[in-house]
Amino acid sequence: MNSDSHSTQILEPLAPGDTAVETIGQGPAIAGSGAAASAAKESLEDYTLRFAPRSYRKWTAGVVATSALGGIAYLADFSIGANIGIAYGTTNAILGIIVAALIIFATGFPLAYYAARYNIDLDLITRGSGFGYYGSVVTNVIFATFTFIFFALEGSIMAQGLQLGLGIPQWIGYAVSTIVIIPFVIYGMKTLAKLQVWTTPLWLLLMVVPVGYLLLSHPGSIDDFFAFTGKSGAGGTSIASIMLAAGVCLSLMAQIAEQIDYLRFMPPKTAANKGAWWRAVILAGPGWVIFGAIKQIVGMFIAIYLIAKLDPAASVHANEPVHQFLGVYQEMMPAWLAMSLAVVLVVISQLKINVTNAYSGSLAWTNSFTRVTKSYPGRMVFVMVNLLIALALMEANMFEFLNTILGFYANCAMAWIVTVASDIVINKYLLKISPKVPEFRRGMLYAINPVGFVSMLGSAGVSIAVFFGAFGSTIQPYSPIFAVGLALLLPPVLAVATKGKYYLRRTDDGIDLPMFDADGNPSDHKLLCHVTGIEFERPDMLRSAIDGPDGEPRYVSSLALSTDKTGELVLPAQT
Repeated sequence: MNSDSHSTQILEPLAPGDTAVETIGQGPAIAGSGAAASAAKESLEDYTLRFAPRSYRKWTAGVVATSALGGIAYLADFSIGANIGIAYGTTNAILGIIVAALIIFATGFPLAYYAARYNIDLDLITRGSGFGYYGSVVTNVIFATFTFIFFALEGSIMAQGLQLGLGIPQWIGYAVSTIVIIPFVIYGMKTLAKLQVWTTPLWLLLMVVPVGYLLLSHPGSIDDFFAFTGKSGAGGTSIASIMLAAGVCLSLMAQIAEQIDYLRFMPPKTAANKGAWWRAVILAGPGWVIFGAIKQIVGMFIAIYLIAKLDPAASVHANEPVHQFLGVYQEMMPAWLAMSLAVVLVVISQLKINVTNAYSGSLAWTNSFTRVTKSYPGRMVFVMVNLLIALALMEANMFEFLNTILGFYANCAMAWIVTVASDIVINKYLLKISPKVPEFRRGMLYAINPVGFVSMLGSAGVSIAVFFGAFGSTIQPYSPIFAVGLALLLPPVLAVATKGKYYLRRTDDGIDLPMFDADGNPSDHKLLCHVTGIEFERPDMLRSAIDGPDGEPRYVSSLALSTDKTGELVLPAQT
């Protein structure tokens, strides 16, 4: 990437409080330069469109991991586990959870590693893993959809808690659960890290203690749990039921993208911290699904306990986490305290996950909008867009159709995530057709790469058709197999067929400066962007197609390129 022998202008890092903004306008009047400068406001925009520089990544691996895992405090897992347990029976549901967890872990690992190693989010990874600069826009929409679906789900659970504990009508509770998120999500990672670290101990205590009490005080509930056969009452193991249960759980596959929104802020990996670095990446990356699977099984366990031991009619509310935990708390303590703790647990859980949903959704929407329109309205605009969509879903009572919504969405999520994982593992490391170092900058990539783009559309299209019964009811439960199988096989087939020629538009970015340091981490050398007048670290920069007044080379940030409507800054394709 660095083969040209141009002289390179390296600047010393700015001292705290200094600014380079006064140099804006040194170059030609480039359409979108104001938008680029606006997007560079770190405190609010949190590196929405670009690589996370080393100068900003001051957290330890442990803090990043704790923050990332704080985002999986959601209670939707308890609902999902209860729903599939009630529908398909304990044995089938547990096997479905295990199948889904194995797939999610295996596909999430290479994505998490790339995010932490190269400090980029999943959209930027997707661009260079078979989709192209504009091709990944569709995956951003898929991810944004994930964030508002699960925001609505968690908001619904909080509204159920507010109604049960405080008598607040659900429609008001939906609005409260939406509005309360806004102050927390404004300032991005700095605020989110503090919120997640501070609230995690209390959340763990409120969730773990009642489950431990139930196991110790009612050992017979374990036998009842494994004997539960579900609504059908048929008993026995059914491959179709296992796959239907797995399909619902696989809707959570896109959660890895939210984990990555934290993991991109990992510190550089060095000999001194590599142990902690790997533990954080594995635990907070694909490892999230271990905790998720446990929560699903616990939700199923509590729901079956409520149905079997307390009231057969409890199945009406047994899939609602607030009723699940209230039922256990009431056996441990006075009713008023049980109700208070159940509401506190629901509120804390909703805050922990929905600040992440709102934050990650705003990144996805903003990134897509800016790439398509070359204008930057600001991340907060799309925080509000995401929240309004989620509120509309809540008011439409999406909770009643949870299994269908998640089962359908899972096909899109699987097609995307598995396609990217396949490109990284097979095309980059085994076939060595796809460039191993991820590329995300405009001008370096083709607009659309058919390897990933066609693979995702093909696998999603076929699996959705199977999900809705287009090929008959016999294979309808197996739509996850089609989604995962096709997304795994198509990328290497298309990479070989196209000979990998659509991955890189250029192999040289015009900067004669190493991209990585001696430890293999992205370089922290800073260069001046002649459009914004702001310093950016080496991985974020390219040579500008417009030289200086004396013919000297100048450099432009990927941020400025993303808002360049004229395209005159983009280097020509290499032949």
